[in-house]
Amino acid sequence: NRRWARAMGLADVNDGHRRGSDKISDLLQWSAEAGVEVVTLWLLSTDNLTRPAAELDPLMEIIETTVRKLADDGWHVKPVGALDLLPDKTARVLKDAQEATSDAPGLIVNVAVGYGGRREIADAVRSLLLEQAGKGTSIEELAEILEVEHIAEHLYTRGQPDPDLVIRTSGEQRLSGFMLWQSVHSEFHFCEVHWPDFRKVDFLRALRSYAARHRRFGS
Repeated sequence: NRRWARAMGLADVNDGHRRGSDKISDLLQWSAEAGVEVVTLWLLSTDNLTRPAAELDPLMEIIETTVRKLADDGWHVKPVGALDLLPDKTARVLKDAQEATSDAPGLIVNVAVGYGGRREIADAVRSLLLEQAGKGTSIEELAEILEVEHIAEHLYTRGQPDPDLVIRTSGEQRLSGFMLWQSVHSEFHFCEVHWPDFRKVDFLRALRSYAARHRRFGS
């Protein structure tokens, strides 16, 4: 969004964030039409939290407005991220949206705010350790029985399928910490357009590319 704003000659990068927010409704509609069941929107990473307040504060307001709209539009909203790192007001908006839409049918919209892949794994391990400690399990006993599934059950996305397809815009060809655990068998699609300019034809092109691949899941 910032790169788009600068490419457009806009002085305020938050204009890019607003345009990016406006694009979300289109994406969710296209996804619902295509039969997609879960969409994860990465709105703010843990690294983004170090940005100057002059940019971060307006961005938080844009995210809050976006999340409220998602709830008002009837999408099933699920916050994904370390909410304890966020301002209380932003965290409250995310929790309220989750509570208000918990019974909404159809597409699940994961809203990744204050999200980082490494942080998620650390939080999952911490949650697992606390759970087992509460049951009286020793570290040695846990080490003997620990399986991948035990950690997966404590991820932010627990109970959901791993992503089949990850779409990265703006010509970037890196994960930047997005769903490091869940994306082990995901397919990736990279496109040159900036997110605010992402079109339905770009979305359909990504789906066609995905459909043409033979997924082996390591076999």
